[in-house]
Amino acid sequence: MSNFNDVPGDASNIAVDRKRMISIVAGLCLLAAAAALPFALSSFYIFQLTMILIYAIAIMGLNLLTGFNGQFSLGHAAFYAIGAYTAAIMMEKFGISYVWTLPVAAVICFIFGFLFGLPALRLEGIYLALATFALSVATPQILKFSLFEDWTGGVQGLVIMKPNAPAGLPLTSDQWLYVFTLIVTGLMYLLAKNLIRTRTGRAMMAIRDNPLAARSMGINNPIYKAVTFGVSGLYTGVAGALGAIVVQFVAPDSFTIYLSVALLVGLVVGGVGWLPGALFGAAFILVVPNVAEHFSKGLSGATYGLILILLMLVMPGGFAGLLRLGSSMLRTSGTKKAP
Repeated sequence: MSNFNDVPGDASNIAVDRKRMISIVAGLCLLAAAAALPFALSSFYIFQLTMILIYAIAIMGLNLLTGFNGQFSLGHAAFYAIGAYTAAIMMEKFGISYVWTLPVAAVICFIFGFLFGLPALRLEGIYLALATFALSVATPQILKFSLFEDWTGGVQGLVIMKPNAPAGLPLTSDQWLYVFTLIVTGLMYLLAKNLIRTRTGRAMMAIRDNPLAARSMGINNPIYKAVTFGVSGLYTGVAGALGAIVVQFVAPDSFTIYLSVALLVGLVVGGVGWLPGALFGAAFILVVPNVAEHFSKGLSGATYGLILILLMLVMPGGFAGLLRLGSSMLRTSGTKKAP
């Protein structure tokens, strides 16, 4: 005789498998559509889409730090600058391929983030934000320092050559850089998604939710917080390296506190603690300022601020909250229609 107690479990497993399959198919469809975009758009829009992907990587790194570990940062422009200058110096001074600049920038920014995170562990909340704010303010000045001018180019910055598509690929430079950035973004997303499912990810979130309880469970809070700072810096450094390659230019004034604030805005708009929200946040910080300037050049800042305020009033949880609300409404509607 069949065991009827197993039926609910089997139905639950089928539902989970179906949901996973739908997610995989939807993801593949989105990836195919994203890969086809550069063949249907002009170079300007391809560049814009590439920059959205780059900012999305940086916002993912900030999300790991703030959304999943509870540490607040206004200094990620510094990590972006370090990654950008690492790529520019390697390509311009040493003639190294742009592909190899990404892992080097990742390692350097991880080390820098980890070392900065260790002394910053004594600080929390607004005090940590103030320390990272100081880092973001100091970085452009350090890059202009005459002692480093031979390497950084000082105030003038560095100009690098845009790489061509690998031999045999019928793609323009802009199309190839978009495809290359799309691949890197996908890999970084999968890495972050898998990280938060591991023991390290669970420890990060436990520290965010209750540091005292996490410590009582044997979690080494200082080490995990420093490692999270390093991983967050790694992501932002990779984004900075890609940004330098795509823009073909780095200068100290490109990495001011405004960039740190913009990344934080992108995090909040996309949804704190939701990795896919990085794309929505990146699109917002790149597109909305241009839209605001189109309406009024003299009042572009005020228009941008007004749009941001209205968005937060309508979607206080960002795009993540909006999607959760929509999903909840659909489930409620389906329950009411069921007999």
